[in-house]
Amino acid sequence: MPSMFRLPPEVEELRDEVRHYAETVVRPRVLANDLAPADDFDWDTIRKGHELGLLRLTIPKELGGRGVGVLGCAVAMEELAAVCASTALVFGASLLGQTSVLFSGDRQLQSRFLPAFLGDEPVLACNAITEDAAGCDLLIPENAGHAADVMTARRDGDHYVLTGVKRFITNGKVADWAAVFANLEGHEGATGLTVFVVPLDSEGVTRGEVADKMGYRACLGTTLHFDEVRVPEENVIFGEGRALDYLAVQSNQARSIVAAISTGVARAALTIAKDFAGERVQGGKPLHEHQFTARKLAEMSAKVEAARLLYLQAAYQADHMLPAPVYGPAVAKLFADRAAVEVAEEAMSIVGARGYCREYGVEKLVRESFGARIYEGTPEVLALAITGALYGRRP
Repeated sequence: MPSMFRLPPEVEELRDEVRHYAETVVRPRVLANDLAPADDFDWDTIRKGHELGLLRLTIPKELGGRGVGVLGCAVAMEELAAVCASTALVFGASLLGQTSVLFSGDRQLQSRFLPAFLGDEPVLACNAITEDAAGCDLLIPENAGHAADVMTARRDGDHYVLTGVKRFITNGKVADWAAVFANLEGHEGATGLTVFVVPLDSEGVTRGEVADKMGYRACLGTTLHFDEVRVPEENVIFGEGRALDYLAVQSNQARSIVAAISTGVARAALTIAKDFAGERVQGGKPLHEHQFTARKLAEMSAKVEAARLLYLQAAYQADHMLPAPVYGPAVAKLFADRAAVEVAEEAMSIVGARGYCREYGVEKLVRESFGARIYEGTPEVLALAITGALYGRRP
């Protein structure tokens, strides 16, 4: 699709590489992975993506990564999601988990945790934020102090001892380490919220059962239990009580990337609907020549194009603006998430009974279009972020 937004040459090259990988490696496995048991994980597909460099996109070139920034990462995620949103989320969640170490600026942490992503075998990371009674509150700065029953961290000499449970952690079942949010004992409200890098093979960490999800089935989400887990003080990100500072930057990257994934889902739905409407003859002429269907396809196309431009702008801002903007990424995610749902539903209405069958892929897109409206900011959370920016409370 044409765009006035000119991508840097290295991002264009990456886009083409990822598109080829998605079509030749990911697509043949999409249906099988969607029908597989909830705890089945396709390491072979991830391994081939790792060989392409998809687990080191945001690691700077001087540290051995591809260094394409949030923009390159987002473009890659759209290409993956246009074939399989689950696969895109596996890579996207791992890249966002890495941001804890990247943003720390701590060479010691970077030297300990980043080289694993440069090796021969794929290694995944994750963020561990959500809990039973603390989800959206942790994404709204003014509400964070009200989050109930947040995991606790107790200082013990040169270590911290973490106790609590994290829920719905993307990649939690297969990741090597997590950026874990916990509240320091003795602190009121959000003043003690701190981010720790925790290897998930640490004593006291237990991985629960994989969630049997409606969509994103090739990406495993699980519960993580922390029972008196000892974490060295050098694994603290930014310092004690700085979790919201980290989250402010990470959320803006995440929203740009999720907006790209939703754009890919919408694009896939549009492609299926377009192809079907070009082949299906109704009333003596192709379906797309009927005015009502043509109007649907035109509006679907407009939504995909608008969603793409919004996430490209948001990703560019995340790479180049300090402080990281709240408004652009929130608008991009709000629009793209809604566009994915609407375009997928319209594709179902155009394709009809075939769309209701698994082999055509439309019903999978409908299921997965709803997922992005839950993680990394619900529409309600995004609305608060956007209006906060409109009224000058946030950048």
